[in-house]
Order: sequence, then C-alpha cells, then structure tokens
Amino acid sequence: MSTSFERYQKRKLISSYFSVVLSIGLVLFLLGVLGLLVLNTKKLADHFKEQITLSVFLKDNAKQVEIDQLQKSLVLAPYTKTATYVSKEEAAEQHSDEIGENFIDFLGYNPLKNSIDVQLKAEFVSTDQIASIAEEISTKGYVEEVSYDKPLIALLTDNVKKISFWILIVCAIFTFIAVLLINSSIRLSIYSKRFIIKTMQMVGATKTFIRRPFLWTNIKLGMLGALLALLVLGGLLYYMDLNFPELNLFADLWFLGGLFLGVFILGVLISLLSTFFATQRFLNLRTDDLYY
Repeated sequence: MSTSFERYQKRKLISSYFSVVLSIGLVLFLLGVLGLLVLNTKKLADHFKEQITLSVFLKDNAKQVEIDQLQKSLVLAPYTKTATYVSKEEAAEQHSDEIGENFIDFLGYNPLKNSIDVQLKAEFVSTDQIASIAEEISTKGYVEEVSYDKPLIALLTDNVKKISFWILIVCAIFTFIAVLLINSSIRLSIYSKRFIIKTMQMVGATKTFIRRPFLWTNIKLGMLGALLALLVLGGLLYYMDLNFPELNLFADLWFLGGLFLGVFILGVLISLLSTFFATQRFLNLRTDDLYY
C-alpha cells in the first residue's frame, strides 16, 4: 500500500517538475525568437541604410591628383563603407543603358560630371549627420556639388525609429508575460507543498533552511527549461539558415552567443526570484490561511 502511494507521489512530483520545465522552456523559446527578430530587424534596417549613396560631383577642371586624394580621404573616413570613382563616360554609359538610347548622340555632348559615389555606414545615416558630411566635402574647391536623397533618408530614419520603438514595447510586454507565466508555474508547484513548508517551520526549521531546497530545485528546473529552449531555438536557427541562407543568420556569432547566454541567465534568474517570493509568502502565512 505504502509502495503504491510512494509511486503515486513520485509520479505526481515528476509531472509537476515536467510542467514547470516545459512552461519555462516554452516562454524562454518565445523570448529567444523575439531576440532573433530584433537582431534581423536591425540587420535589415542597416542593409537599407547602407544602400544610401552620397554622390560627390566634381568640377571639370578638377585635377586627377585632387580626385585621387579626395577618394583616398573618403575611403579612410570613419563614416565611409565604400567610395567609388565614376567617370563621366561611365556615368553616361550607365544612363544610356537605363533609358535605352544614347542621349549623347542626341545632345552632341556629355553633360554629366565625374563623381565619387560614397556609401555610408549605417550608424552615420541620419539627416543631421549626412548634412554635416555633405557640408564638409563641399568645402573642397574642386567639388561642384554633393547630392543625396534627403526625403528618402528622412523617411528611412523616421521609420527605423518607429519600428525600433514598437519592437522595444513588444519586448517589454513579452518579458513581462514571461515573468508572469514562469512565476505562476513555480508558485503552483510550491503551493502544493505549502503544508510541508509550514510543518517544517512549526518544528523549528529556519526560513533559510526551508527555502534552500526549493531554491536549488527550481534553479535546476530553470536551467533545464533554458537548455530546452536553447536546443529548440538552435534547431530553428539551423533550419532557417538551411532553407533561407540569404538571411545569413550565423553572421554575428557574438550576438547569438549573447542572446543564448541572456536566455539562459533569464531562465535561472526568474526561477530564483519566483521561488524566493513564493516560499516567502507561504512562510509568512498563518496556518489557518493555508486552506484558502
């Protein structure tokens, strides 16, 4: 009889632990997916920003040595990703290909200018920074004009700020939900042992002594849940990279490592705090309140 009861209690305990690990793993997996979304949203935004071209048009009397010096200085500038010299002949050829006819034959001359096309690094693509860069380049005496798409940059900057804001809000909401769900699972697990907690307290055990095994047990469950989440997240990453290699998901291994470490630490931290406050609540309850 006692053996049967012990087996039942053991199965019940294992079932309780399994549900806690599963709930922690599921919630942390969703947070990890959200972290990946944040990473790829930033990568996508940076990709579009780095397509912005700053065209430096040169005067016809600009010397080749001046052009070479300007190009080298632009290549070495901290805001430059690439700086490509485009002669007026190359520009005319590109323009003719785009419109489908040779406009030089029609005009009788080439009205285009020699230029240097500068693609900026993503962190420097903002209305104020590009205006400052353009003004600095324009001070050169052999520079005719510095041209860029101001409305597009303003629109892109504004949209990136809006998307970043809403992603931050969604992250905060999901983190809050994650804490609530994990806390509820652990609290229910400890609730089933409330009478054991009070019995130990009544025979003289200190709060620290009573709390310690619950803390260690649920920290281990938090670790297991985090490892489960990371295992599934790693599988999802591998599948996505296999089927959509253009996303280049493994390009930033430092960020992925930080994300995985953050998910693991979050699982342990939430489990630790939830267990501490849940046990503290039952330790502070009167015996009569345990039935409600």
